[in-house]
Order: sequence, then C-alpha cells, then structure tokens
Amino acid sequence: MLKKILVYTATVFGLLIVVGTLVGTKLGQFSAMAAAGASFVPPPETVTAASATEETWENELRASGSLAPVQGVTLGAEMAGKVATISFESGTQVAAGDVLVQLDVTNELAQLRSAEAGADLAKLNLTRSKELREKGTNSTSDLDASEAQAKQAAAATDGLRAIIGKKTIRAPFAGRLGLRLVNLGQILKDGEAIVTLQTLDPIYANFSLPQQNLAQLSVGAPVRVTSDAAPGEIFAGKITAIAPEVDTATRNVRVQATLANAAEKLRAGMFASIAVVLPATSKSLVIPSTAILYAPYGDSVFVISEGKNPKSGVVEKTIRQQFIRLGPVRGDYVSVLSGLKPGEQVVTTGVFKLRPGMTVNIDNTLAPKAELAPKPDNT
Repeated sequence: MLKKILVYTATVFGLLIVVGTLVGTKLGQFSAMAAAGASFVPPPETVTAASATEETWENELRASGSLAPVQGVTLGAEMAGKVATISFESGTQVAAGDVLVQLDVTNELAQLRSAEAGADLAKLNLTRSKELREKGTNSTSDLDASEAQAKQAAAATDGLRAIIGKKTIRAPFAGRLGLRLVNLGQILKDGEAIVTLQTLDPIYANFSLPQQNLAQLSVGAPVRVTSDAAPGEIFAGKITAIAPEVDTATRNVRVQATLANAAEKLRAGMFASIAVVLPATSKSLVIPSTAILYAPYGDSVFVISEGKNPKSGVVEKTIRQQFIRLGPVRGDYVSVLSGLKPGEQVVTTGVFKLRPGMTVNIDNTLAPKAELAPKPDNT
C-alpha cells in the first residue's frame, strides 16, 4: 500500500514539473515576443507629396444648360392643298422671303384672271359714271353703285391673291432649314409640318443657377460656353436676359446668354457647359484633390514634417493628420479655406493606408500630374 502511494506521489510530482517547465517556456516566449514587438519599428512608407501653394483663380459660376435658336419655327401649310413645287434642299441656308414650297393654285389663278377682268370693267364703269355725273346725265345713286361695284371687284381680286399667297410658303426670316417633311404631289392639311427653320448665328445658351448667386449676375456679364460637339473650343458670349422669377420647385433662376456662332458648330438642343465669369479674383491655397481623405466627420490631409528621432537620432519624415475645410474645386486641384498653411507638404497618394505618426519616404517619380484643366484621353 505504501509503495502505491509513493508511486502515485512521484507521478503527480513529475507531471507538475513537466507542466511548470512548459508554462515557463511559453511565458518566456511570450515575453520575448512582446519585447520584440515593443522594439519593432515599421519601415517607412513610400508616398508622393506636394506643397500647398497660393494661386490666383478667376472666380466663375458653373452650370449646365442647353442651346436654343434665336429664332426657330416649324413651317406648315396655312391652307390645305397639293404640293406643286419644292424649291429647297434639306439643311440649306435661305434668306427671308425665299419661296420654299408652292401648293397647287391653278383654280385660284383662273379665278384671279376673271376677277381682275371684272375689276377692270368696274373701274371703267366708275370712270364713265363720274364723267356722266359731271355732265349731270346720271344720278348720284348711279355713281354710288359704280363705286361699290369697283370696290367689290377689287376686294375679290385681293382675296384671291391672299389665298395664292397663303399657298406659297416662304421663309419668314433668314436661317438654316431642317429636313424636308413633304413630297411632290402630297396633299397637305391645314397646319401640316413642312420643314423647320432656325437662326443659328447668334445662338442662345439657356441655363439655371441657384438663387443665392442672383446678386452676382448682371446683364452683359461675360460667359464661356463649351460643348463636346466642338472639343477644345471655347465660345464667348454675354448674359442677355435674367428671368424675373425664381423656380419655386428648385429655387433656381433661369439665365439666357447670347453667343456668336458664325461657323454654326453649335446647334439648337445641344448640351453645353457654361461658366459665368465674375469680375473679382482671389488668391486660393490649393493642393491636389488626391491628397484629401474624405470622411463623414470631416475631411483631412496628412501633413509631412521632418525631425530627429529621439531614440535613434536619425532625421525622419513623419506625418500628422490635419483636418481642413475645403473650398471650390478646379480641375485636379481643390482650394483649402482653413487648416493648412502655404508651403506645408501633404501626402498626395495612398492616404487611405496611412495613420498618424508613421514615417514616410517621398518619391515623386510616379506621382500623377495634376492640372487645372485636365483633358483625359478618350480611351
């Protein structure tokens, strides 16, 4: 019995020694790992950087709008009739008064000749009645009747000429025609469309701006218009009208600018980008927009500062997170209203992977080029 107790005691004691050895070993490993972690210094992160610079930006109000003709109409048949002649080609330039379409007026011309003959006879009868009245050989009522017949005959001829004129469709103003919508021999109804006619030089640019910009707008203010229909070209114009009312749904005010379009590169209905040039200019502190770390609680940048490491004594570049207030954006740049000073360097790429206090190396060999008016390639 005593022997069993001794064996059991020795076994338990041996197990305790093994467990204690294992625990001690692990604790030593954990302590070594903690010490290594505490002394570990991560390698510097390679970043690109740029300095905050002051630039003078021209103030402008930007908007999107559409182009409209100074004069535009869809010409139609004022009276029903058959198309006899078509005197224009689609898309051509015409002058005011040019005949475009002639409807069949055969019956009206025949009636006009008859009416003109009656009018000539009525004039002769009126002349004879006046001569006879001077001699006293007819009554005043005879002269009155002759005058009435002459006026009726003249009115009949005028009515037929008006009908013929209505069946002769002319250009009401100079401009460019659209696509022909009728054919020879076609029977037209009253008001049926024939062709569109638009004056494209000059041309209107219609756009809207928020009501808070109303005080900055004035008739005669210069505008610049661009369109993807004429890449790289800027069309200059001036504000010619400002609507007296503000849209109650959007709180925007409608504005109309007029611009020259001699080459007719701009067409009615096109989408356009409009910039209203304001007279005042201001200096802005600007940085590349890629430097901004956007967040719901505030936008920030990582500012690079240089100093000695207190432990190693090596000069290092470290970063700190700086919250800023942003202003207008121009191309690849954004203006900073507060939170940054001129000359301070900020990280311009990879800001999402950084944290305050990190050391960095600056390598701008592959830095993206920021431009005020970027023109990306069409790929």
